[in-house]
Amino acid sequence: MAGLALGGAALGNLFQEVTDEEAQATVSTAWDLGIRAFDTAPHYGLGLSERRFGDALRERPRAEFTLSTKAGRLLEPRAGGGDDLAAGFAVPATHRRVWDFSADGIRRSLEASLTRLGLDRVDTVYLHDPDEHAGQAFSEGYPALERLRAEGVVTRIGAGMNQAAMLTRFVRDTDVDEVLCAGRYTLLDQSALAELLPAALQRGTGVVIGGVFNSGLLADPKPGAPYDYERAPAERLDRAGKLASLARRHGITLRAAALAFPRGHPAVTTVLVGARTPEEVRDAVAQAGTPVPDDFWKQARAEGLLPADVPVPPRQAQAQAHVPEEPMAPEEPTAQEDAG
Repeated sequence: MAGLALGGAALGNLFQEVTDEEAQATVSTAWDLGIRAFDTAPHYGLGLSERRFGDALRERPRAEFTLSTKAGRLLEPRAGGGDDLAAGFAVPATHRRVWDFSADGIRRSLEASLTRLGLDRVDTVYLHDPDEHAGQAFSEGYPALERLRAEGVVTRIGAGMNQAAMLTRFVRDTDVDEVLCAGRYTLLDQSALAELLPAALQRGTGVVIGGVFNSGLLADPKPGAPYDYERAPAERLDRAGKLASLARRHGITLRAAALAFPRGHPAVTTVLVGARTPEEVRDAVAQAGTPVPDDFWKQARAEGLLPADVPVPPRQAQAQAHVPEEPMAPEEPTAQEDAG
């Protein structure tokens, strides 16, 4: 059954500032609750997320956790001040992102990431959002990752995106170990089910699912809530509200159902959740450890809220992270959304 991993966008000050102390406490809480998989990227806060993960994990036993980062955006110093809010991060604009999926760019990106992390290795490197750079990503970036894997510099390679179509191409046409699919296999969007997940299952490629709350709508479906980082359309808001109502009738939260849903597909190896505070981590672990009644899934299908043929997890399915003896499950949502 798929495990639970901590994503690092929020700790890169996604949309709002997080103090260094809060960031360290968040990662420490995740560790204490049994989470041993962590994901970050240079994009998240212009390297801030990587630095914070490095600070929090550097003294931990290296064999006891896995860490992934991404490549495709080099960070180059810039002058002039300002902030990075246009890219979604509340940090000073000390650097600019430069797209580079060349072989040299991939190696330079990984070297810079290791410097920021203060670690001698990461376990997985993903090509990050190569949507508009497919030619270079497949012809130069991917072969560079293959060489890094062959040299033993990294153990696993893949691609991370907010779409399913190109990830399917990576699964079918390359030898990636896993892909990270954000927002495309959720209670509101099952587009990864058409081709990506069957292809991954056939090839034995792992699929990490991020964005399970679709930017927040499935954490708190209220007017004005975000969906894929924009204001939720009325149809999505209405369906999320109906799912939330159904969840309440079955004695669970919508967050629990959203975290459980991807674990119903056998190709999914990991569910990635973002958090910016210890409280959000505790809530995510508690919700991920909450069994969802079979009748919830049956009714969701019967009411047209989920496709009739979509796989769903059995009631006993829980994420593989330690759940406290008295799990926190507040009515108000606290789990945050990760970025792609």
